[in-house]
This record gives sequence, structure tokens and C-alpha cells, in this order.
Amino acid sequence: MRTKWRISGSLLGACNCDWGCPCSFDAPPTYGACHGTYVWIVKTGNFGATVRLDGLAFASAGSHPGPIHLGHGTSVTLVDDRATPAQRKAIETLRKGGGGPPFEIFAKTTERWLPTVYAPFDVRLNGVRSVVKVDGGRTYHLAISRIKNPVTGDEEEVYLDKPTGFTAKRTELGMSLVARVNVPGLAYDVSGQYAEYSEFSYSRK
Repeated sequence: MRTKWRISGSLLGACNCDWGCPCSFDAPPTYGACHGTYVWIVKTGNFGATVRLDGLAFASAGSHPGPIHLGHGTSVTLVDDRATPAQRKAIETLRKGGGGPPFEIFAKTTERWLPTVYAPFDVRLNGVRSVVKVDGGRTYHLAISRIKNPVTGDEEEVYLDKPTGFTAKRTELGMSLVARVNVPGLAYDVSGQYAEYSEFSYSRK
């Protein structure tokens, strides 16, 4: 029997590509490989009838040698250490594709799963100017902003409307001020590249 679930909240992303991220337009990564993260900050949610996920945050950090859809990815899940054993199990199930889209899409491209990391999350949610630190920024640090005009230095407000998007339908496109991952088996710094902010709502009924 399939478990019913639903989560909604804010989604932050960052990767090593140029502004806009070619993945958004079904194109190959800017520099061949893909190194990127998503952070889901759950406002409301539940997994099954009894496991509430309200107020939790979790992240996916991954690396692929080429376009994500070609697979061979390495991935790690970062989970707020306030999560109970039941909440941890629910998030692990979702992340590894046991709950359906969008997570199963990423799971199918993952060849190597690193051990899940449980650590304190410090989330300062402010749209495209949000900041997330995991374990004080030692494990993960993301700070994003709007893209800066290279001539004037002014901020550019840019959105992507994509009704077929599987992570979000409307995304504000930006840049990362800081975007670093450092866990055993996976470490990269893609600061100064693409970043995004959106609201998400997923479910399986």
C-alpha cells in the first residue's frame, strides 16, 4: 500500500552553472559536469497519517559527471538533527525515491548514496536573499541574492515560469554569494554561480 504524503514550503537551489541553469531549458550543464544542491524548507507537511514534517529542513547535495539525466550521480542527504526517528525515516524514504516525484527522478540518476548527515540547520528565509548553514556552515553554507548587472551593479529581478517544472512551477533566478558542501566523499565550492528560490508543493494521494 502506498503511503500518502504532502509537503509544501520554500526551495533553495545552487549549482556550478551560469545564470539560469541549462537544466531549466533541457540543455547540458555549462561546464560539462553538474555539482549542485537543493534545500527544502518545509512549512507544512506529513508522511502518512501520523508523521508531521512541519518546520523541518533537509537538503540534497550531489555531483554528476555529465547531464543529470544520464545518471552516475553521487548524492548525500542532509537532515535537520531536530528530526525524530520517524521523521528521519520519512525524509530518507522520500529522498531515495520511495514516495514519488520529484524525489524519485533524482533518485533514479543516483549511483552512489553517501551516509545521511544529521546536523543543526540555521535557516534565515528571505526569498532570493536567504541563507542556510548546516553545522555552522562547516557541512553546508548557502547564501543567495539576485543577479548583479555587470555594468551598473544593480540587482536584476528575473523569473522562470515553467508549468512542466517538477521541482517548482515559478522560480526566481539568482546567484550564490556562498555555496559550499563539505562531507566525507563529496566536497565542492560553487560560490558565485547560479542560484534560485521558489515555493513548492508536492504530494502523493
